[in-house]
Amino acid sequence: MNNAFTAALSPLTDLVFGASLYFPPLFKAVLAGFFLWLLIHPVLRGWIYSGEIWHPTLLDLSLFILCVSASLWLLMAFV
Repeated sequence: MNNAFTAALSPLTDLVFGASLYFPPLFKAVLAGFFLWLLIHPVLRGWIYSGEIWHPTLLDLSLFILCVSASLWLLMAFV
């Protein structure tokens, strides 16, 4: 009965294993980019929300995207 149970879950196991092979670089980049953003954001927060920037939330989001892109580049270059 145990063998029939694992045979029934085999496609799901293959799907989960395949997803774990494909997605972690993106997840690692988002996680590393988030920590990079956490370092940079407090430094620039006063300038972003001072009124000089037309849309501070948009700049904040684009700063996060730049941090994720930079961390993905670092992951591809050094890992």
